[in-house]
Amino acid sequence: MRNNKIMKKGNVLRELLDAEKPTFGIRLLTLWPGIVEVIGHSGLIDYVEFQGDYAPHDLHGLENFGRAVDLFDHMSAMMKIEQQPRTFLAIRAIGSGIQNIIFADIRSPEDAAEMVASCRAETPDTGGIVGVGMRRDVGYVVGPGSADYVQALEQGVVALTIEKRSAIENLEEILSVPGVDMVQFGPADYSMSIGSPGEWEKPEVIEAENYMIQTALKMGIVPRVEIRQFEEAQRYMEMGVKDFCLGTDVDVIFHYCRDQVTQLGKLLNR
Repeated sequence: MRNNKIMKKGNVLRELLDAEKPTFGIRLLTLWPGIVEVIGHSGLIDYVEFQGDYAPHDLHGLENFGRAVDLFDHMSAMMKIEQQPRTFLAIRAIGSGIQNIIFADIRSPEDAAEMVASCRAETPDTGGIVGVGMRRDVGYVVGPGSADYVQALEQGVVALTIEKRSAIENLEEILSVPGVDMVQFGPADYSMSIGSPGEWEKPEVIEAENYMIQTALKMGIVPRVEIRQFEEAQRYMEMGVKDFCLGTDVDVIFHYCRDQVTQLGKLLNR
């Protein structure tokens, strides 16, 4: 008799959010499974986020990324998805075992509703658009279309980036969309959308970020903040933020090379 249970572990990020515990993520622009394993061996990261909006990738790479994450019971995965084809990419990421999705460039409550639907099964109760598929997250032929499959999709965390002027203007309506779990501010895109590209520290940009955090907390939505160094967390912690994503692989490599070679050059008078 065939076992119809999905061969998949629980969603660590969802479990931590439901328990209202702090979460720590890290962002990668590489799909190399070895990097995922190194991060997993640290024992400290709750989820790894692949930045699919910036980095090249293919569907085979997504599956191997998901396999690497599955080696660690304390860690889950997320993928960042930009513009179109958002629905296709979200379904393929989830099917690869990347349970949680963060969507870039949200502008309206209609965008938010579309993104939530792209992560949920198409049933009368869930209102999603994801159908049955023989994908990795269900053991290919083991559990597609089962009740466990529907429940696993329900457990996925849906995060949105608030990084456009229109998103700030429509913030409360966006956060009122059922199924939105987490939001994050994007200062680079926001500064550009208001006609001040590169001015991340402009008072209007900082005010928009503070407004997003305060509104999210008021409405019961988790605000996540991206930081480069842990010292940057203090300001946000004082506002009530406890969910952070630290650095990117390329940023870590860049600063390590620059800082270490600069110091070595001074020693060698170069």
